[in-house]
Amino acid sequence: MIRLFKHYIPNAVMLLALLDIVLLAGAAEFGWLYRAHQIGMSVEPVHTRLPQMAAFAISLELAMIAVGVYGADALQSLRVATARLLVAVSLGTIFQSVIFFLVPALTFWRSNLLYAMLAAVIALFALRLLLGKMLGSQSFKRRVVVLGAGMRAERLKTLSKKPGSGFVVVGYVAMSEPNRVIPEAIARDAIYNLADHVVLLNASEVVLALEERRNALPLKDLLRIKTTGVHVNEISTFLERETGRVDLQSVNPSWLIFSDGFSSSRMLSSMFKRLFDIAASLILLVLSLPLILLGALAVKLESKGPAFYRQRRVGLYGQGFDIIKLRSMRQDAEVAGKAVWAEKDDPRITRVGRIIRKVRIDELPQCWSVLKGEMSFVGPRPERPQFVEDLEQQIPYYAERHMVKPGITGWAQINYPYGASIEDSRHKLEYDLYYAKNYSPFLDLLILLQTIRVVLFPEGAR
Repeated sequence: MIRLFKHYIPNAVMLLALLDIVLLAGAAEFGWLYRAHQIGMSVEPVHTRLPQMAAFAISLELAMIAVGVYGADALQSLRVATARLLVAVSLGTIFQSVIFFLVPALTFWRSNLLYAMLAAVIALFALRLLLGKMLGSQSFKRRVVVLGAGMRAERLKTLSKKPGSGFVVVGYVAMSEPNRVIPEAIARDAIYNLADHVVLLNASEVVLALEERRNALPLKDLLRIKTTGVHVNEISTFLERETGRVDLQSVNPSWLIFSDGFSSSRMLSSMFKRLFDIAASLILLVLSLPLILLGALAVKLESKGPAFYRQRRVGLYGQGFDIIKLRSMRQDAEVAGKAVWAEKDDPRITRVGRIIRKVRIDELPQCWSVLKGEMSFVGPRPERPQFVEDLEQQIPYYAERHMVKPGITGWAQINYPYGASIEDSRHKLEYDLYYAKNYSPFLDLLILLQTIRVVLFPEGAR
């Protein structure tokens, strides 16, 4: 994997994205040349069209990222990839229209754009048809040797067999575990030189997956492996990279303390984030005001009670604040103010409420909390105080999610379907900790773009 601004991107995805950008630039040039040939116009040198080509390629590339063209499901299924590409090109057309409105000189004529869009769809589909099987082949997967044969090694084995996995386990070495669950593991005593064994397997990485590390670390073996040029990783670091979350089953306090990250509170990052929040919340509030008012009117017409409601949430450093949302449940949804988890097909949700939840219109009034500085656009979702009290006692490190400002959307929201249970909160916390640990403006941009996918394909909204 390639680490870009502290975020891990699979090699296959990076290669595909670079090829896509080249094809998109080529499609833009084709559209211009074809239209020029149709009307008999003389063609100037290509460097005179570079800004327009770049605007076209970047617009469509951002749209492709936004709708999940590079997601595991799209990489594994040509049908899903084709559907997402068509949506991306449509969204890219909207991006081009916005650019034309703001900076007309950066876009092509509409006739050029039509041909460029058609060429882009054909080229992008052909590329996936050509590379589809190769992208998921062994050539793009890292070869990994696992030191350990217990339950942690079993988790790595299961993960390696999932569709879209970026690695393949080429060998297991049992390190005297009392509960051995990997039958094919070779005992360490049966290997004369572990470093030579790793090199013979042509492994690029060794993952330490011991059940008990105290007085069990094979330091001499690990040093020799490291000096051969093979990467050595601890299981928590490996799982963070492969899954995009901090694995609570394997992590320990020392790993959180000594690993890199948790820099979201640095002055430059905080200042950039705050400036973006102010500008974006103002723009979104102005643009979405008619939609909010229509939603409020629909809520009032369907059921008795206020269109908006305030609810107490836990924010930065555990401080409480009130969020404002469009009401999507009956007024008597909670008896005596007692917090209740939302359920699948929750009967308390009104018909209008179900619609505005699906398209996330009920969340738009929270832009006011962003403008005031109580929330950010991107961050962990703020929970209710009653839930937080229970979750902090039942889930380790839950309080650490409050070290960053809560957000309207977040890494957990785009990677994990809506959940309302202790186990769901545990999984969402793993993504929240990853975000807090690896925060960067790049990751914020990625989350904001992929929030469009969540809105367009609202899986699990309740």
